[in-house]
Amino acid sequence: MSVASPPRPREARQSHLIEDRPLRHPDTRSPQFMSRRGWWLVLFNFLIPGSAQVLAGNRRLGRFGLGATIVMWILLVLAVLCALLWQPVLFTLGTNWFALTAAQILLWGYAVLWIVLTIDTLRLVRLVKTGNIARFGIAMLAIVLMVAASGGAAYAGNLAGVTRNTIQIIFGESGPPVPPSDGYYNILLLGADSGEGRDSMRFDSISVVSVNAVTGRTTITGIPRDMPNFPFAPGPMADKYPNGHQSHADPTCGWGSGINQLRTEVEVCQDGNLLYPDATANGSAPAIEATKDAAEGIMGIEIPYYVFIDMHGFASLIDALGGVDIDVAERLPKGGGPQYEGQPADEWAIGWIEAGPQHMDGDTAQWYARSRYTTSDFDRMQRQRILQQAMLAQFTPQTVLTRFQDVAAAGADIVQTDLPQSLIPFLAELAVKAQEEPVTTIELTPDGGVNEYEPDFGYVQQMVRTALHPPTPTAEPEG
Repeated sequence: MSVASPPRPREARQSHLIEDRPLRHPDTRSPQFMSRRGWWLVLFNFLIPGSAQVLAGNRRLGRFGLGATIVMWILLVLAVLCALLWQPVLFTLGTNWFALTAAQILLWGYAVLWIVLTIDTLRLVRLVKTGNIARFGIAMLAIVLMVAASGGAAYAGNLAGVTRNTIQIIFGESGPPVPPSDGYYNILLLGADSGEGRDSMRFDSISVVSVNAVTGRTTITGIPRDMPNFPFAPGPMADKYPNGHQSHADPTCGWGSGINQLRTEVEVCQDGNLLYPDATANGSAPAIEATKDAAEGIMGIEIPYYVFIDMHGFASLIDALGGVDIDVAERLPKGGGPQYEGQPADEWAIGWIEAGPQHMDGDTAQWYARSRYTTSDFDRMQRQRILQQAMLAQFTPQTVLTRFQDVAAAGADIVQTDLPQSLIPFLAELAVKAQEEPVTTIELTPDGGVNEYEPDFGYVQQMVRTALHPPTPTAEPEG
C-alpha cells in the first residue's frame, strides 16, 4: 500500500498563496476561475482605477492610480458643491485661464493614466488562461470601458481648452470692470447688416441690454436705426454736434441723420482714430464708441460696453443652439426685395415664413429678423427683439453643455466685445438668475409712444428710468 508523499515546501507555499490571495496568485490551471477573476479585475479597473493593480499587480502603479482617482473624485465633488452652493466660485474658476489650463492638463493626464491602467489590467488577466468565450468578452469589455472612461475625461479636457480659447478670442484682456451704473450693467448690442451689394457695413440692429446687478432682471431697449437729430453724451461727437446729429448732403457719408449712418460717417468720411484715439487699444472701434455716445444721449444712461454680432454668421449660432421656437405673427417673404417699385412679393420671394408657431433653423431665423419689404421697420425691430428673447430662452445650461463646441465656435466667429474677462463670472451668475425673470422690452417707436422722426428725448429718458426703476407701490393709509 503506497503512502502519498507530503508536498514539498515550495509547492505547499504556492498552494497556501492560491488559497489566501487568489487574485494575486491565481490557480492558472482552472479556466473557469481565471475567467471569473478576469471579469472582476476589469470591473475593478473601471469602477476604481488602480484597484486592479493593488489587488493583483504592481502596487506602486496601483497606489498612484488610486491616488489620482481620489483626487479626481474630490475635485468632482467640489465642482458639484460649487454648482449647488457657491456658483460665483464655479463661474470664476470656469472662466479663469490658469484654472482651465490646469483642468485640461489634469483631465488629459487622467485619460492617459486610465489607458495605461487598462492595458496593464489586461496583462494581469492573462487572457490565454481564461475560457475561449470569456477571453473575447473580457477583452471587448475592457476596451469599451476604457474608451468610455478615458474618452470622457479627454472630451472634458478638450471642452476646458475650447472654453479657454473662446474666452481669449471673444473677450478683452482681464482688467478692472466698470461698476454698475445706477444698479445696472448696460451693454450696447449691435447687429451689422453687411450683405452682398452693400457699400459699407451699417449697424442695422441697435439695442441696449440693461442687466440688473442684483436680480439679473433684463430690459432690452430697441433704438430705431433711422432715428434723427439725436443728442450725444459728452465727448467728441457732442462737441461736433452740440445741437444733435445733423443730416448729410454728401451721399459718401450716408444720407440722412439716422444713428445707423454713424459707422460710415466716423470711419469712412472722418478719421475716427482722432475722435476716439483709445478705442482700438480698448477692444472697440471709433464707430462703436460714437454709437455708444449716441445711445447714451438718447437714453440718458451710461453704456460702458458693447457686443457686436456679425449678421453674416448669425445663422451658425442659431444652428449651434439647435434652432429657436417663435410664434410668427404674419407671413413673411425671404429674399432681397423687389427689383422695381410695386413688384409683388410672389415674384421675387425665394421662400416664405408661414404664420404660426415655427421651429426655425439659422437661415430662417435670419430672414425672420431681416425681412422688411412687406412690413414696417418698426415691425422688423419687434421681430428682432422677439428673436433675441427666443435665443436667451434657448441658452439653457443643458443646451450649452450638449452643444458647447458648436456654440463656442459660432460665437468666436461672429461675436466681438469689449467686456473684460474679469466681469464674465459675475455676468454668468446674473444670466442664471435672469432665466427666472421676465424680459422687459422698450421700443422707441410710435407703438411705444415715441415719434421716430421727431422724438422727445426727455420723454424717452423718463420712460427708460421708469422701466429700470419702477416706482415702489405705497400702502394706502387706513381710514
